[in-house]
Amino acid sequence: MLNLVQPAQAQDQPFARLPSGTEYRLFRADAAGKYQPRTLAPTDAPYASRAGQVLTVFMEFRTGRDSVLMSSRRMQPTAQPVALPAKPAPGGLEEALGLLLPGDSAVFRFPADTVFAKTFGRAVPPFIKRSGNILTVLASARELLTMEQMMARQQQLQAQVEKKAAQQAVAQSAKDNALILAYLKKNHATAKKTIGGTYYIIKKAGTGLPPKKGQTVRVLYRGTVLSTGKEFDSTAKRNNEPFSFTLGVGQVIPGWDQGIAMLTKGSKAVLLIPSPLAYGARGAGADIPPNTVLRFEVELVDFK
Repeated sequence: MLNLVQPAQAQDQPFARLPSGTEYRLFRADAAGKYQPRTLAPTDAPYASRAGQVLTVFMEFRTGRDSVLMSSRRMQPTAQPVALPAKPAPGGLEEALGLLLPGDSAVFRFPADTVFAKTFGRAVPPFIKRSGNILTVLASARELLTMEQMMARQQQLQAQVEKKAAQQAVAQSAKDNALILAYLKKNHATAKKTIGGTYYIIKKAGTGLPPKKGQTVRVLYRGTVLSTGKEFDSTAKRNNEPFSFTLGVGQVIPGWDQGIAMLTKGSKAVLLIPSPLAYGARGAGADIPPNTVLRFEVELVDFK
């Protein structure tokens, strides 16, 4: 539940007004969980004491005609961090949010042209002007954190995201490896495997030594989805001009960096690339769905 006070619930309370023109109504939940009006009091921490900190807050933006423009909760389930500057722009969103203490909810009403100029740095969209040139913001403040606390939290969340992604990649790799091994068995093919996990089948051996990291390689290729055989790209579609890239620096998917590094000049090979070494869970457009194993027929034309 967003716990934002709805405008209809606050009709009996008049708006207070800041010198900048921003109007506000403040609320705090009582012991029964009902929101009661709250006025700014001398015991409130002054804005200056919160400057440089971060307020986490849920927000909902509405037009003057009460049409919802954006709900932060619908976009992301966690409260959004808002940095409180030492000198907030009068009439801007940060000035209004600086009135809130954790646990407060509020309804703010801004002249739309003012808040768009002060906070968003652009002109008011015409449809908002036609709705009365008013922007209403419903806000629910959750936590007040120092910048160090906020950075530590973000680092912790990032670590959790990376850990989860790594776990998912391991599980997906197991599925992909099973698919690749089944493909090799069905086609009576033998493949080698790079340390990183890319399978490669040498169709024609080249000469000399393989390229090194940092060298520019030129490759002819045809890419297909392993499970369906559907082609999604090839140099034949590009006037058969070899594709050039710098090896080992992340200009291509990891499976290419790994596989091409195993070839010598003039080699022809098939690369079988598990999805975490290709486009992973995000896929690549309509032709490469998420978690797709890719098959590439490649020829290392030359390198320097």
